[in-house]
Amino acid sequence: MSPLLVHRYPLQIIEKHLDTFGHVNNATYLALFEEARWDWITKRGFGLEAIRKTRTGPVVLEVNVRFKREMHNREEAVIETSFVEQARKVSRILQVLKKSNGVSACEAEFTIGFWDLEERKLLPPTPAWLEVVTTPCE
Repeated sequence: MSPLLVHRYPLQIIEKHLDTFGHVNNATYLALFEEARWDWITKRGFGLEAIRKTRTGPVVLEVNVRFKREMHNREEAVIETSFVEQARKVSRILQVLKKSNGVSACEAEFTIGFWDLEERKLLPPTPAWLEVVTTPCE
């Protein structure tokens, strides 16, 4: 199954994202990917308020990051989030930060689970959560 594009998050690289080499710091990519994931689930009705109410939500279990091209100050970009697969209690998503010309600057594949905040354990995904992660981008 090929990844299903589920969200697009436009952004601009700014000074706070840079390291001493003048390009985006490696750890900053993870923070930007997290911003995009929060935007994605919040717009689908599963943001912080819903997580606090249901006492369930996503948790990152693993990440594999590939740095491909430099991103510099004031460059426009977009993070595309795609659903890759669901297997029992875990999902895989792919996030790609693309330069304005469409070239991939950084890619990260995340293994995520659906977490019970009270029991502190993974749950099978609910139908509501599966709808959040598998609804295609408009």
